[in-house]
Amino acid sequence: MGVEPPETSGAGGDLPPQLRWLKRLVTVLTVTMIGGVLAISAVLVIRLNAESAPVFVAPGDFVLPDGVGLVGISVVEGRVVVVGDDGMIRVFDSESREMIREIPVE
Repeated sequence: MGVEPPETSGAGGDLPPQLRWLKRLVTVLTVTMIGGVLAISAVLVIRLNAESAPVFVAPGDFVLPDGVGLVGISVVEGRVVVVGDDGMIRVFDSESREMIREIPVE
């Protein structure tokens, strides 16, 4: 009168079709995850070991007005930003060394 549980192993120890499908699915997902981790690791190694082109800037290459001292210098997106002690920020082109813009500090 009771219901018999389905057999979990057939002749020869084979798994039922649902468990075989689940086993294949887990195997495929495991291989995919391992491949993803390897790909991300490879991308990180490549990107972190890439050498960026250095920008050499000598403060003497930029002409400031007479009597103005240099407070700070920085390179931003191919432009050189020079801060003078007269309260002005001067933006120079890094290749031609010509002043592009003057911005007063407020």
